[in-house]
Amino acid sequence: MTQPQIRAAVAADLDAVLSFWKVSAEGTSISDDRAGIERLVARDPEALILAERDGELAGTVIAGFDGWRCHLYRLAVHPDHRRRGVGGALLAAAEERFVRLGGRRADAMVLDHNALGQHAWRAAEYGPQEQWTRWVKPLGAAPRA
Repeated sequence: MTQPQIRAAVAADLDAVLSFWKVSAEGTSISDDRAGIERLVARDPEALILAERDGELAGTVIAGFDGWRCHLYRLAVHPDHRRRGVGGALLAAAEERFVRLGGRRADAMVLDHNALGQHAWRAAEYGPQEQWTRWVKPLGAAPRA
């Protein structure tokens, strides 16, 4: 089996990424649309990281760094490529990016009911931070989630 090829997404990848998330990601976000990921890639061209195997999109992760904190979003691996090192390769690339940018700690949001995701994060040596609760407020004319 070939190792996944890791690279940053470009504008031509965005429709494929949105389709991929519908199959491979658990849940959706208010910014899971073309405009949302266009803004992400325009603002930080290295943040959306893709894993490809044999020319096929196998996984994604968003490695966002705001200069202070390192946030991981949308770690998703296609069901046909799970348990084959894709998620680990994506996280390694994200963590290397954070270190290069001066980041000191990475965090990820995982849905409470996503047992598969929680298992994957624990396997990558991440752990829940029980004392925090995420507070959200949709901005603008966006629908409430």
